[in-house]
Amino acid sequence: MDADLHTHTTASDGTLTPDKQVQLARDIGLMAIGITDHDSLNGITEALAAGERYGVEVVPGVELSTDCQGREVHILGYYPEREAPELTGMLDKLREARRSRGKLIVDKLVSLGLQIELERVWEIAGAGAIGRPHIAQALEEKGYVRSIKEAFERYIGSGAPAYVPRFKLSPEDAITLVTRARGIPVLAHPGLVDLDALIPDWVKAGLKGIEVFHTDHNQAQETRYARLAENLGLLVTGGSDYHGPGRKTTVGLGDRRVPMDNVTRLKQVKQELNCRY
Repeated sequence: MDADLHTHTTASDGTLTPDKQVQLARDIGLMAIGITDHDSLNGITEALAAGERYGVEVVPGVELSTDCQGREVHILGYYPEREAPELTGMLDKLREARRSRGKLIVDKLVSLGLQIELERVWEIAGAGAIGRPHIAQALEEKGYVRSIKEAFERYIGSGAPAYVPRFKLSPEDAITLVTRARGIPVLAHPGLVDLDALIPDWVKAGLKGIEVFHTDHNQAQETRYARLAENLGLLVTGGSDYHGPGRKTTVGLGDRRVPMDNVTRLKQVKQELNCRY
C-alpha cells in the first residue's frame, strides 16, 4: 500500500513514457505514482488514462526549478489546474528557456572541439522539455564520456566549461504560481539544498509540504525533516525521483516510498483548496 510521489517521464527528461511509467508502477506493486515532470504538465493526460487502465492512482504534478542564494531549489506542485493561465504561461516560458539554454550549451561544446549536433539533442529529448541529461546522452553516444554523471562533471555541470546558467524563478515565485493554480506546493529534496533556515519563510509564502523521503536523503535527514514538517504543520511526501533507465541508473522506481495515508492527506488538502482534479 505504498506510493512513489516523485517521478519523471519523457514529458521532461525521463526515459519512459507516462504510460510505461504507470505500467511499471503497477508491475512493482505501487498503489499510486506521482508524475512530476520538470516544467511540464504534458504527460498528465496520458498518465491518468494509464492509471485507469492499470489500476494505479496517478497524482498529477510538476517540478519547478528555482534559484535562492545561488542554489537550486525545486518546488513540486501537486494537483495544479492544467489550464491555469499564469502557470501554463510560465511553463511555456521555462521550456523555451530550456531550449535556448540547450543551444548555448551545444555551441560551447562545439567551441571546445566536441562534435555534438543540436538536432540529435532535439531527437533525444523528443516531445519532452529539453534538459542537460539529453545533452549528456548525446555526449555519451559520441564517446566523449562514459556516463551521464561524467558528462556533468567534465562538461555541463555547474562550474564546468560548457555550463550555461538557466532562467529560474525564486522559490516564492514558484510557490505563488502553484498556489494560484489551486495546487499544493511542496519543497523537494531539501537535504540537497541545505537552506533549512529559510523553510519557515517559504511556509509564510504558501508552502504546504516537504519531501521528507528521497533517495538522496540519509536517515538523519529524514528524521530531521519529519520533525520539521510536524513543527510547521506541513504535509509529508516522498519519492524516488526516478528518471527511467539510463538516467540515474542506481535509482529504481519505488526505491523511496510513502504510505498511501500520505496520498490521502494530499487529497484532503486538494479538496480544501478546491483543486479542480
